[in-house]
Amino acid sequence: MKAEAVLARAGEDGVSFISLQFTDIFGTVKNVTIPVAGLASALEHGMNFDGSSIEGFARIAESDMVLRPDPGTYAVLPWTMPPERTARLICDAFDPQGRPFVGDPRRILKDSLADAAAMGFGFNTGPEVEFYLFKGNGEAELTPVPQDHAGYFDFSPRDLASQVRNRIALALQSMGIAVEAAHHECGPGQQEVDFRYADALTSADAVVTLRYTIKAVAQNDGLYATFMPKPMLHAAGSGMHVHQSLAAKDGHNVFDDRNDPYHLSRLAYNFIAGQMMHARALAAVVAPTVNSYKRLVPGYEAPVYICWGQINRSALIRIPASLPGNGETSTRCELRCPDPSANPYLAFAAMLAAGLDGIRRDLMPPAPVEENVYEFDSLMLRSRDIVSLPGTLEEALQELERDEVIAAAFGEHTFRRYLEAKRQEWDEYRIQVSSWEIGRYLRVL
Repeated sequence: MKAEAVLARAGEDGVSFISLQFTDIFGTVKNVTIPVAGLASALEHGMNFDGSSIEGFARIAESDMVLRPDPGTYAVLPWTMPPERTARLICDAFDPQGRPFVGDPRRILKDSLADAAAMGFGFNTGPEVEFYLFKGNGEAELTPVPQDHAGYFDFSPRDLASQVRNRIALALQSMGIAVEAAHHECGPGQQEVDFRYADALTSADAVVTLRYTIKAVAQNDGLYATFMPKPMLHAAGSGMHVHQSLAAKDGHNVFDDRNDPYHLSRLAYNFIAGQMMHARALAAVVAPTVNSYKRLVPGYEAPVYICWGQINRSALIRIPASLPGNGETSTRCELRCPDPSANPYLAFAAMLAAGLDGIRRDLMPPAPVEENVYEFDSLMLRSRDIVSLPGTLEEALQELERDEVIAAAFGEHTFRRYLEAKRQEWDEYRIQVSSWEIGRYLRVL
């Protein structure tokens, strides 16, 4: 939409307030709310804000920044009612001189997409977002009590989770996000929502929108939605598997080759090889929390080993079978290590940079692995040259610090601040004394 169309829509929708949104480097949504009377000025001139208090943005000495709304992201927040009805606009950050701010995660993804476009490609993604619904206990400190004890694809017509998923789908669709499927996942209280495959910027905007929409809808039903990767010990973790493909300027899928056994082109193999080569560093961005590495363990279909295959759900990268009737359009690779705690803008930028590096260097992946890698012993892993993802956030950050490709994609500003923030998170974690340690050592030592 153009600015004029946004103004007209806001009037037609009876909107009273506008939520100007952006994210910090962690993917946390930040917001400035203005009366609708200020919308025309915000669209034309932007909105000033102090960037010094935003994680990963500017220092105090260079704090003045400007938010510029993207008119194409206009959507009414469906849980707001008159007279407080509110619409949101996702914004890009600029400095006072009108230059794009180098530390804006959305800008970093745009720059990565521009790099791909310079090579003749568009980057399309399809995230599958998993989350848990827990009972709201009304206490300040939440307890992970599942809303249900159903399993994968289970259905009950009067089940609250089914009703909440339907309400989530309706809310997202009213905001312009085309939901393709919603279902119960493996863990008790665990759900998944999938939306239509799109260009990476549209997908990243949708992930950010989906996370706070799910939380808002769940809260209306007295539930708490969490995207924590591993909220319970003996239950499946929540992932954000991302389906990926590259498109040529004419729109055709350059990953497809009908003459290949996997229907993959050489470019697709290059892309896969690039992501495998950078996988250990990539983990620090797509699985970015201490808790992420409680999910990346054998036994729950979360990928641990760096390999690829088609039917193998223990592999890091899977090649889904082409859908009947879709032909080349459905040829894609699925990266399975991301989780929903990631900043989708930074995650997709890093994934794309890794894949493009494989194309530039004409890298080729090793032979596919179709066996269950969790059943391999150390000798089998070594014989197949299969290495594992990092076991902790600290190990992942060490790998990331050495990765020049991801560093270049992020730029010096964001790369340095991301490492600093995540190392602080690790240091805070490693000095904690857990209940497990008290139970294990207090009486016996």
